[in-house]
Amino acid sequence: MNMMNCITCKGRGLCGRPVCPILRRLEETVALPRLGRRIEGMSPPEVFVGRHGYPLVRAGPMLPAGESPEQPGLGMDIGEIIRARSSLVRSESKIVIKEAESPGSLLTSMQEIALSAAPVSTEVSFINPPKSRMSFDGILSPSGPSGELEKMQITGNPAIPRKVDQIAEDKGASAAVAVGELYACGIGTDHISRILSLGLLGKKRKLVPTRWSITASDDMVGKHLKESVLDQPQVNDYYLYTGQALGNHFEILLLPRPFSFDLVEIWMARSVWAEEGFIGWDREEATAKKEYSSLSGGYYAARLAVLEHLAGKGRQAAVLAVREISEAYWAPLGVWVVREVARAAMKSQPVRYSNLAEAMTEIERRIKTPAEKWRGKAQILARPVQRSLLEF
Repeated sequence: MNMMNCITCKGRGLCGRPVCPILRRLEETVALPRLGRRIEGMSPPEVFVGRHGYPLVRAGPMLPAGESPEQPGLGMDIGEIIRARSSLVRSESKIVIKEAESPGSLLTSMQEIALSAAPVSTEVSFINPPKSRMSFDGILSPSGPSGELEKMQITGNPAIPRKVDQIAEDKGASAAVAVGELYACGIGTDHISRILSLGLLGKKRKLVPTRWSITASDDMVGKHLKESVLDQPQVNDYYLYTGQALGNHFEILLLPRPFSFDLVEIWMARSVWAEEGFIGWDREEATAKKEYSSLSGGYYAARLAVLEHLAGKGRQAAVLAVREISEAYWAPLGVWVVREVARAAMKSQPVRYSNLAEAMTEIERRIKTPAEKWRGKAQILARPVQRSLLEF
């Protein structure tokens, strides 16, 4: 198995194999519940839209097989997160993506769940009992059994924020504008991605596979924040932030220069996708990034966390982010891990340095991978350094 292909593919089947051997090993470690043809419970709220067969996709709400599980977070370990997610059952019904323009009763119910800010009491029945299998992915959170949906009924009132309802009704605004307005009003990226996925944003309404909507939401919110950051004054020194959880370690350095963003991603040997290790990188300047990142959704999730911090501080900076993934990250949990660990890092108390050399010495001390293996990937370090006034 070519591990460089694994780190690029992350379970998407690019190698041509019918089943990813890495994900199959993980599936075999999970004990899944035995299920009948009917489930009633509180959807987190969560509705899954698949990508296979596009533009005819499978979509449906996710419900717990028993008691509602705790929402995954950085305070849980990987085993606890997998156990919580394995109890969520995914219902699936084939829907043409353009049905979002004029939804039938089934899709309308799914959209009501997506619009809600709180769990929604829902009842579903399946044509056959859901198949006991566990799904892992590099972008999506793990999910448990799945079955073909026969009927569904919302048995409680969805809690739909007024702003969400207004934006969903506005078919004159582009998706990018709608996402910016929702975020500015305090609607979180998870909620935004659900709304986008169920075809409730933009001038031309259509369903968007969940894996695409997650990254698209991170990207659009990031672009919205970037516009405001570019108008702000630069930081006046070097600030180093650090954070780690679930086998993911971030070192994020703000430099007193115009905005740019460099991400170096180090997969250590024996981490989930890289038995032999792998180092990737990507970057952007103040101008718009033209191509999709080679680092997939993790790039946009990390960038979003940094831009949230800069926008909140009213500052601009060049950014070097180094993400090191260790063998402790033994199962893929979804791109939310990248976003939340980076957010936690940006909430840490930074160490302030008056020059780049001192800051880099500290980063190299904290990152386990030898600097000579990854430092050359960061293009920001190859550019001339303008000394700050404090250095004179």
